[in-house]
Amino acid sequence: MFRFICISLVLSFTMAVNIPKTMKVVGLYKYLPITDMNSLIDMEVSVPAPKNREVLIEVKASAINPIDTKVRAPKPNVETELRILGFDGAGIIAEKGEEVTRFKLGDQVFFTGDLRKNGTNAQFVVLNELHVALKPKNLSFEQAAAMPLTSVTAYESLFDRLFLTDKDKGKSILIINSAGGVGSVASQLANNLGLNVIGTASRPETEEFSKKHGVHVVLNHKNDLEQQLKENGYINGVDFILVNYDPYPYWNTLMKVIKPQGRICLVVDSSGLVDIKPLKAKSVTLVSEMMNTRIAYNTEDKYRHTEILEKVSKMLENGQLKCTLSRVISPINAENLKEAHKLIESQQAIGKIVLSGF
Repeated sequence: MFRFICISLVLSFTMAVNIPKTMKVVGLYKYLPITDMNSLIDMEVSVPAPKNREVLIEVKASAINPIDTKVRAPKPNVETELRILGFDGAGIIAEKGEEVTRFKLGDQVFFTGDLRKNGTNAQFVVLNELHVALKPKNLSFEQAAAMPLTSVTAYESLFDRLFLTDKDKGKSILIINSAGGVGSVASQLANNLGLNVIGTASRPETEEFSKKHGVHVVLNHKNDLEQQLKENGYINGVDFILVNYDPYPYWNTLMKVIKPQGRICLVVDSSGLVDIKPLKAKSVTLVSEMMNTRIAYNTEDKYRHTEILEKVSKMLENGQLKCTLSRVISPINAENLKEAHKLIESQQAIGKIVLSGF
């Protein structure tokens, strides 16, 4: 009934770790509204086995992101095999493939999910070791689970897409939706670099959360952003813009407030067609960010994903980054996962929501 794995212990004896044949998961066959009782279902499936450079991780905590709700959103597709969502989390290395060298059994880790495979809403998940790094020692599993996807996305957005460097100290960046998961990490990174960080929020609690995570000036994104920028001294606009929300309703404003030769990074898809002609007159650079690009396309620099995760872990340990966890729901089951999805879809969530334990 069990696979037995021997772990070498410091005390010169071995202990068997039992991995069950089956595991609890939350998944779907049909893509339904979250109010439908079958939108997410509790199931039991076989525990996957890692191969080559893969690791099997016992999931202790799994984070919920907007991408979870977008993937689950209603569509006519019907899966023949259970699909398990969840794109970042934290846990313990339970087993590893024969080519894995970076980890030993029992290591506490945090990780990003693979968008092409079953995810972290499960007792165990198999991932290529590129997705995994040692968990920050000062964080709980729940705190650590909140950070991988948003941190890699924010880091790549600022440093690999907008190409920010120390030379940009004193310049300005506008972060649309600064109280979200990505925004609250990006604001800290930009603040650490010495930029003037302008965020957007619309409620007192999201304004406060933004300021606690590195934002200097918070604008109300339900009102005229151009006018608010001018009122706060940004008469000529901003040097950089990071858009962590549907850019469509903001597009015309973005075209006005970006400085000549500025850069804009989109993290979220546009809900409608936009006119990119205004970019040309100002020679503005427009880029997109997708966390999984390097690994999904097997790029030459795919190891950059791992390097960023490892750097984020150290930054969390030394206080350069604050954890953005705002709520923990336990245990990990369909009922609680539905609640988390509803919170994300209500657009009332702040920071990150994490589910803990089975």
